[in-house]
Amino acid sequence: MTSDANLVFEASPAVTLAIAGSDHRFPVRRVFCIGRNYAAHAREMGHDPDREPPFFFTKWAETVVQASAVPYPPETRNYQYEGELVVALGKPGRAIRVEEARAHIFGYAAGLDMTRRDLQLAAKELGRPWDVGKNVEASAPVGLLHRVADIGRLDAGPIVLRVNGVVKQQSDISQMLWSSEEIIAHLSRYYVLQPGDLIFTGTPEGVGAVQPGDRIELAIDGLEPLRVEITSPLE
Repeated sequence: MTSDANLVFEASPAVTLAIAGSDHRFPVRRVFCIGRNYAAHAREMGHDPDREPPFFFTKWAETVVQASAVPYPPETRNYQYEGELVVALGKPGRAIRVEEARAHIFGYAAGLDMTRRDLQLAAKELGRPWDVGKNVEASAPVGLLHRVADIGRLDAGPIVLRVNGVVKQQSDISQMLWSSEEIIAHLSRYYVLQPGDLIFTGTPEGVGAVQPGDRIELAIDGLEPLRVEITSPLE
């Protein structure tokens, strides 16, 4: 095993999340995101949800933050919110059956998949990866993590996002095309899922841009609301 003394520079500390009712913290390993998991959002993005199997993209663990303020990133004029239910995994598995997937869920949280939409759309037009639009510092704010042992299974309930107090996104978790358990089962066909993995389960319709000074609140029934302010651009 390599000790810290063997490293050529000091490594960044692990990303961890606070857990409701616990002094322990949840270490983040990887971040998986499912695309177009609400029919109305798929349509607003110009796609037919009835013809598409689930697809995924990833964000760096370093994009995850638990903070009340996140900076507006550089090189964009269209920084958009996507409010989502986040599923945190606490058990490893591969080729997981849907009926067994719930046992792999450690807990849930409210989360934002912030996106440089102009850069994402430009990359899509050129047939290039989306990384420059999705993998952005502090672009995955996550709220307080609630253990499934404490709150039970979340497969229904309102999800509402407000910007400066105005409702922008409003739906119900039950409207997801693929449930959390189905997402886990499908994703585990391609990866060996591990404790610490986060899954962003998709966003409802109503995505839109924010500016420095805007305040976002994401409320999901049964979870602590996530509240963040967009601050001045990164220098």
